[in-house]
Formats: sequence, C-alpha cells, structure tokens
Amino acid sequence: MSSQYSKAGVNLKLARNVKANLPALLRRATRPEVLGRIGAFGGLFKARFPACREPVLVASMDGVGTKLRVAVEMGRHDTVGQDLVNHCCDDIAVMGADPLFFLDYMGTGKLEKEVFDGVIQGLAKACAEAGMALLGGETAQMPGIYAAGDYDLVGTIVGVVDRRKIIDGSKIETGDEVVGLASTGLHTNGYSLAREILFKQAGFKMTSRPSELEGESVGEALLRVHRNYHPLLASLRRKKVVLHGAAHITGGGFIENIERVLPRNALLRIDRSSWNVPPIFELIRRKGRVSEAEMYRVFNMGIGMVLVVPRASVERVRDEASAFGIESCLIGRVARGRREVMLS
Repeated sequence: MSSQYSKAGVNLKLARNVKANLPALLRRATRPEVLGRIGAFGGLFKARFPACREPVLVASMDGVGTKLRVAVEMGRHDTVGQDLVNHCCDDIAVMGADPLFFLDYMGTGKLEKEVFDGVIQGLAKACAEAGMALLGGETAQMPGIYAAGDYDLVGTIVGVVDRRKIIDGSKIETGDEVVGLASTGLHTNGYSLAREILFKQAGFKMTSRPSELEGESVGEALLRVHRNYHPLLASLRRKKVVLHGAAHITGGGFIENIERVLPRNALLRIDRSSWNVPPIFELIRRKGRVSEAEMYRVFNMGIGMVLVVPRASVERVRDEASAFGIESCLIGRVARGRREVMLS
C-alpha cells in the first residue's frame, strides 16, 4: 500500500533499499581514524596529526557543474563521482594539504538505484585512490525541484597541512619558473559553453566522432575524468622539492586562478606556444568561433595545474610528474611588475 509521501514523489522504502549496499560500496574509502558507522547522524574522525608541528585544517566545497548533464545523457555516472573528489583534492593540494575525509550531497527528483550506485562507486574509488575516507553524505529526494532524470552533486573535503608548510604564493619571486601539468580534458569547468557550442550550434550528438577527436566520441571526450594532482604534490613535498606557489586551473581559466596566488609585485608571463592544446578545445573554439582570449578565460586549455618553482626545482618537478604519468612543460616565468598574468 503506497503512502501519501510516496504519492507526493518521495519513496522512503526505495531510499532505504538503495542505500542498503552503502557499507559495501564504501569499504575501500576509509582510514584508521574513522570511528562509528555509515548511517549515523554525523561522521566521526579521530584527529591525530603526529607529522604536523602545528596542524591546520583545510576545507573546500565544490560541485561538478553542468558536466552532470553529459553524464545523464551518456547514462554513465561513476566518472562524475571521481570528478567531484579529484577536483576538491586539487583545490586543497595547491595549499600543501593532504586530504582526510570527504562528504557528498546528492539531490534528485526521484532516486534511481543505477544512478546512485554509479555516483557512489565513483566517489568511493576516487577517495580510496586519494587515501581519504568517504565519511558520510546526504541524499535528498526533492520532486518538483529537479526534472526527471536530473540530479545535483556537491562535495566537501577536509584536509590538513602543517602551518609552516602552507603554500600560499607569498614566496614567489622574480625569476621563478612556471611548470604546467597536463589536464585530461575540460576537467569540471566550461561545460555550459561547451554544450551550447557542440550540441546546439554544431549539432553533434554524444556519439558523434568528429575527425579532430581521433576516434573518440564527443561524449567520451567530455566525460574524461578530472585528474587528481595531489599524489604528485605530496611526493614532491616528501622529497623536499621547493614549491613557491600552485594554482588549480578551474573556473576562470588561466588568468583568474593564477592571479589568486601571486604576490603584489609578481608579473607572470605565460607562453601559449609552449604546449599542445588538446583537440577538444580547438573543436570548441572553431565551431563556436570563440576568441582565444575567451577560451583562456573559460577553459584550462590542456593545463590543469601550474606550479611556480625556483629554477633549481624545475627538472625535479618535471621528472617526478613523468614518474606519475603526467605530462608537463615549462610555460612561463615570473618577472617584476604589478600582479598580473600575461598570455603571449
């Protein structure tokens, strides 16, 4: 017999059944500091930081944006779970932090087991790979807010850094070099513009395989998983490679994100010819007749993170990136001047 709540669009029995498999899905995504169990009113984490002289917690919150629309239309949901975790990891990694635990929020009109399982599997996979716990979350059924098949996905990450090891850009100085770390694609920003151009203006379908993508479909190219750079940065710190600054290239593209870490007297010159821009960006630019300036304001253009380092660190950074399977290149240099990022 159906309840009035179920008739209103919220199925509590379905929610219980869908979530019943959560402990098994999250088994890998844990840490020794985690106490309690999945399903409690709050997640418990025993704070122990023996490696830190003065531990500082670092928190960040973000979403996947309209990349979710691509996931919905492709019928694949594990990749956006990974995107969310990796994006958040990168946001705190550039400050020198190591991830501790993650919480997610998923809002939907109607809870669907296949979608829920896919998202959670992606979250758990990425958390396990990052060495952090998926401590808990919230799944809300909100009929009338979300259209059929749609959902939203947001995550909160908490990490830790020793106060004396915080990377905040204050040590950046004239003569420092800028190393660009390759992205896997669009990562998690610029999808509203990308979808407008590729699907509405150019008329592509998710399954279209334009020659520029060399056999990859448009949907596959857009769903490439956001890269997690934290393992590389953590390795550089362990090996005492000097980093003066780091920027995660997300919404706002090159200029805004790099300017966030520059001190007042640092002018950074970026040489756009120093790396090969992946085909998906050129396809978007050409089909949408987007100016180069706007492309660099919206997209990462093939560089997902930049590291500002003293000249003596460049070779070690690039060698370490290669060991982690990440392409890198020298893309710029810091000069004296007012705080600015110049693309040339």
